[in-house]
Amino acid sequence: MSSVRIAPSVLPADFARLGEICRDLEKAGVDRIHWDVMDGRFVPNLTIGPDVVASCRGWVDVAFEAHLMVDEPSPELLGRFVDAGCGIVMVHAEACRHLHRSLGAVAEAGATPAVVLNPATPPSAVAHVLDLVGLVLVMTVNPGFGGQRYLASMEPKVAEVRALIDASGRDIDLEVDGGIGPATAAAAVAAGADVLVAGSALFNDPDGFESAVERLRAAASSTPRTPASAS
Repeated sequence: MSSVRIAPSVLPADFARLGEICRDLEKAGVDRIHWDVMDGRFVPNLTIGPDVVASCRGWVDVAFEAHLMVDEPSPELLGRFVDAGCGIVMVHAEACRHLHRSLGAVAEAGATPAVVLNPATPPSAVAHVLDLVGLVLVMTVNPGFGGQRYLASMEPKVAEVRALIDASGRDIDLEVDGGIGPATAAAAVAAGADVLVAGSALFNDPDGFESAVERLRAAASSTPRTPASAS
């Protein structure tokens, strides 16, 4: 098992200081930065577009990933996030009528395609696109707002997705997003996750980002992964 990676969401950040915050997160040792993009339609919130992401790209060298909570993202929009500096672009299985086409558009634009599953969406929704993706993200909250409580009931689902990935023989990251912090990281990793998205746990740590990242890594490494088997 490779080491668990930390991808902080900047959703709780002061958006007037995004560049500085990205710089501070990089100094704290995060592995990449997670951009939550919400359109006010697929989820009941509205956040940022590619121009905001691009404005922060020059502040840091750390990788960017875009999580598009966007209804029917167009090839043009997908390409703009790649142009903004995102090496991974994620689309929701529920938001794309033609999921293969959307993932293909990300690849054609030059980034790694990724697919996201809402809590109620079964693992089978990604079983037939694993040949197209480099990452699967399992939501451990319902998307739209930060600060929500982690859904422990998603752990068996994470394990099922891990089993699908392992059975495919492909090098695919398994990421979890929602309510992740020192109290929940170990269980998510034990279920099969190898990338953790954390927002509130990092931004609310009174000792700052570096301490928060250290605590999250320590928690993530405290429990061995539970072997999974595909159903």
